[in-house]
Amino acid sequence: MYNSSTDKHHDFMQRAIDLARQGMEQGAGGPFGCVVVKGDKIIAEGWNQVTSTNDPTAHAEVTAIRKACEKLNSFQLDECVIYTSCEPCPMCLGAIYWARPKKVFYACDRQDAASIAFDDQFIYDEIDAPINTRKIPFAQIGQNQALKVFKAWATKADKTEY
Repeated sequence: MYNSSTDKHHDFMQRAIDLARQGMEQGAGGPFGCVVVKGDKIIAEGWNQVTSTNDPTAHAEVTAIRKACEKLNSFQLDECVIYTSCEPCPMCLGAIYWARPKKVFYACDRQDAASIAFDDQFIYDEIDAPINTRKIPFAQIGQNQALKVFKAWATKADKTEY
């Protein structure tokens, strides 16, 4: 039986997968693609561009989110759906939650990514680790000075909440 909603989901996912292949074949970065959809239209596309831009944050999801937010002139993706060729890494997961789309569809999962040497488990482990035992040392300095800025933000009358 024909289900136009399901077929659209598959079409959008296929576009994300096609972007993953295209970016990979053009040497932009790893095999990851993403589209952001609002209504029934793709409003932004992204693919991994980490190695071609020397930007470790240029993952497919982050790239697509940035483009979508610019197009919508908003820092939130209200009523948008994200289709990504792989389960988002911890960084992209954070970006997705900050952007607040209504749903995310993904194709490959984190185990599939790990099988081709994109293993994010160490990041998940580091997030759960006490700050003083992380592999990259973290040291807190300047808290009193930084708290003054936080307090100013808390009382700022003309701020845009998010």
